Amino acid sequence: MDKDNILNNYNHSITITERKNLSITGVKKIESFDDEEFLMETNMGFIVIKGESLEIVKLDTYQGNVSIKGTINSLSYMENKNTKGKEESVFNKLFK
Repeated sequence: MDKDNILNNYNHSITITERKNLSITGVKKIESFDDEEFLMETNMGFIVIKGESLEIVKLDTYQGNVSIKGTINSLSYMENKNTKGKEESVFNKLFK
């Protein structure tokens, strides 16, 4: 069984505790991150997490679990685009 099949079998969930601790399951890939923003691909689409003093506490790439600590200011999903050109333009706008 390959890693993609294993990740597809796991549910996607998000748990935020007191805006300081964030646990996410169903993470396929972390596209980029710094102390103010994380961009991740999950089973349910791309998600952007914004905050202050963000850092990874736990990363389990095999099961797709990520734990982040810091002040969570916002969390939003990006719509999946089926065409690569549209997907790239969304990322270009995001990182300008």
